[in-house]
Amino acid sequence: MKISARNVFDGSVQAVKPGAINSEVSIALPGGLQIVATVTNDSVAELGLTAGKAVKALIKASSVLVLTEGDGVRLSARNRLGGTVSALTEGPVSTEVAIALPNGLTVYATITRDGANALGLKVGTPASAVFKAPSVIIGVAA
Repeated sequence: MKISARNVFDGSVQAVKPGAINSEVSIALPGGLQIVATVTNDSVAELGLTAGKAVKALIKASSVLVLTEGDGVRLSARNRLGGTVSALTEGPVSTEVAIALPNGLTVYATITRDGANALGLKVGTPASAVFKAPSVIIGVAA
């Protein structure tokens, strides 16, 4: 299967916290990082999501925000992966930002060129990739 999501991470289910309609799924990534996804209870059952299950976490680059200032920022987004800008690909409207994570993985964000300029992004700039739990799609092997 080929997909259009720029960010695909291999991980394993750490925990599933059921709710009335949706469940919160914590996914452990290599290097001690974690992603939280919110999916329907039906999806949890259909995918057989239980602790220890191998999964893929998919996040479209357009769903990733880039944050460059301090830990004092408070956001409702559950996912915040900190690293360093490792590459910038500028277009006339958008810029793709690659953020190298401490575990050797890279997360990609597609933001406006004006936004990248306003943040003063350069290779080597400390930055965090921020995305909401409902933006995470979970895949399992068939």
